[in-house]
Amino acid sequence: MLILLWGLGSERPLTAVGEELRRLNAPMMWIDQRDVLQTDVTLDVDSGVGGTVHTRHDRIDLSAVTALYLRPYASCCLPVIVNAGPDSAEWRHAMAVDNILLSWSELTPALVVNRLQAMASNSSKPYQLQQIQKCGFSVPKTLLTTDPSAALAFWERHGTVIYKSVSAARSKVSRLRPEHVERLRDVSSCPTQFQQYIAGSDYRVHIVDTEVFACEIRCEADDYRDPGQHIIEIQTRTLPQDVEDRCRALATVMQLSVAGIDLRQNPEGAWYCFEVNPSPAFPYYQEATGQPISSAIARFLARNS
Repeated sequence: MLILLWGLGSERPLTAVGEELRRLNAPMMWIDQRDVLQTDVTLDVDSGVGGTVHTRHDRIDLSAVTALYLRPYASCCLPVIVNAGPDSAEWRHAMAVDNILLSWSELTPALVVNRLQAMASNSSKPYQLQQIQKCGFSVPKTLLTTDPSAALAFWERHGTVIYKSVSAARSKVSRLRPEHVERLRDVSSCPTQFQQYIAGSDYRVHIVDTEVFACEIRCEADDYRDPGQHIIEIQTRTLPQDVEDRCRALATVMQLSVAGIDLRQNPEGAWYCFEVNPSPAFPYYQEATGQPISSAIARFLARNS
């Protein structure tokens, strides 16, 4: 058994899972992207899927890896690579390391949390909403458009509307207000997603294999995730059994062993699902509630190695 962690060595989800793996005495190795210029990778697919990674500290036999927890960033965004520039040897090396490891993560028979092909749905919010709806959740009425007049008509039809990014890129989620009328013309050069505003209480649900960790977030802001917004309360909650089952089914359909699901229960008791995060930054919720999410991930990796 060998569990491999790949990403920034200072990133909180990775370090939290790493600490739990140490408590389990599980064989574990790291590929720290901060050391990408001191990392060399070879991939061998002649007889199976293998290869070797040489880091500053270790030699890792990829064919020996039985489980992988990955949270990689684009290495070309690291300051040392940005400073070197896109025409540099450093840039080419960083891109090559990323591409080889990403290719290996798709091909390896090891358990991968989560494979890129499974996480790809997050790059298209409208497509992801279709998957969510098929699992029995309500979703807000949604418009994706580059037509300012269509956006205005949608706003007038639904009264209160929010706007957000279409892609996986993090964006501010906010309600349209009268001062935004003039800005609607900007959608002609930026496809934008508009959604009917759903009032109610927010829930973040973390799925780890079959385990469910739910918490309720009460916040006055349109999007509690925005930096600087005042969180009123975060508390552990037990979901109704049918909602738990739908969350598990959604993660299974999307082939996500670990997922963060954003729900809202409206005042009438209906459950809406907004999106599924395939690589959730769970420590924020874990610290607020005491839910053992990192422990569950570590146990899942060790159990399935």
